[in-house]
This record gives sequence, C-alpha cells and structure tokens, in this order.
Amino acid sequence: MAEKTAERYIGATGRRKTSIARVRITPASKFSMEVNGRDFDNYFPVAELRRNITSTFDATELTQKFKVTVKVSGGGISSQSVAISHGVARALEAYDKELRGKLKVKGFLKRDPRAKERRKFGLKKARKAPQWSKR
Repeated sequence: MAEKTAERYIGATGRRKTSIARVRITPASKFSMEVNGRDFDNYFPVAELRRNITSTFDATELTQKFKVTVKVSGGGISSQSVAISHGVARALEAYDKELRGKLKVKGFLKRDPRAKERRKFGLKKARKAPQWSKR
C-alpha cells in the first residue's frame, strides 16, 4: 500500500461579499493552481479574474514556488476571485512575515467589507420605496 507523504502546507481564509475561499499553499518546484478540483484556467475563463489572483504572487515575486489548492463557495466568480486573492495574500504572509509590507501597501491584506444591503420592511428593495401618489 502506497503511503502518502506529509506535505507541509500553509492555510488561510479569504472573504469577499458572500464568497469564502479556503486557500492552501504548498512549496513546490513549479507553479500550479487548482480551484474546487478544477484547473485554474478552466474555473476562471476571464483573464481579468485570473489576473486578480496572480497579481498577489507578482507583487511578491514568488510565482514559481507554490502549488495552490483552493476550495471556494458562495457569491459569483468575480467575488470568488477577490476572495481567493485575499486568502493567498494571507497565506503568503504566514509563509514569510517579511512580505507583509509589500502586500499591505498594494492592498491585498485588506478585506473588502462591501456587501449587499438588506431589504427593509415596507420598501421594494433596500432603499427603493413604492411609487407615491397624491390622490
């Protein structure tokens, strides 16, 4: 029976709106990324969404050193890509504390707190009121 080698990984969580990304980075000889069991390029077909995530690695010049595994849920693919970027930044900070300055200046460690506002009673949407008529 084949034994599985214990890979040392660093885990972190990234969030945006209702998306939650659990990110694991493992030191490796070449860069690879897997999102929800699928290839990174397959999961994010739009180049800008892929750029959201890879820009975190580009800011630290560590692109070629990691195997990244991500489990992401909730929200749309746009907020998922930003959540993954946030999780990757947190994992890189845990990997090397010296990277914190670079990541913080570029804004990768800040969680974007904006979320959809709840609907209020008596209104059609969060702020849209029913049409008013004088008579």
